[in-house]
Amino acid sequence: MSPWKTLANQTVLSAGKWLTVEERTVQTPAGQVIEHWPWVTTPNYINVLAVTPQGKYLIFQQGKYGLEGESLAPVGGYIEPGEQPLAAAQRELLEETGFAAPEWLHLGHFLVDPNRGVALGDLFLARGARPVAERSADDLEEQHLLFMDRAELESALRAGRFQVLAWAANIALALLWTASG
Repeated sequence: MSPWKTLANQTVLSAGKWLTVEERTVQTPAGQVIEHWPWVTTPNYINVLAVTPQGKYLIFQQGKYGLEGESLAPVGGYIEPGEQPLAAAQRELLEETGFAAPEWLHLGHFLVDPNRGVALGDLFLARGARPVAERSADDLEEQHLLFMDRAELESALRAGRFQVLAWAANIALALLWTASG
């Protein structure tokens, strides 16, 4: 398959490192030209499901500006410029929880919206997580760290308590990997 081509682009909104919106003119592989194609750029991010040697999963109960009520969430954050996804995942786990883990499994690198841009997300499973430092997160949301066993985590996932697709995907993929060893 041939890729689409960007023929022109113009930035219509720039909000620093958090958001850029472009209006593009694109051409399909069949030659059709489409004007005013919106393209959104936000920072790439990571999500991490961490599990302790005792089989307890580290989960946040938190709110977000765009969510109604509270949601469960794994550790997550933005990748800093020049930072590799694994390094960002390890940094975020330590900052948000005070935990570190010796074993890391990369669950995948995923596009958020391949037609409109947005961001790339890398999902991880961190095994053997242990407390090593004080939590030093600077998150804007109020967060409560919970320790869930596998049955509680599976029940929460089935009940839709992870309200963000990337969070639910991170949990589901990590559970698949922990089921297979």
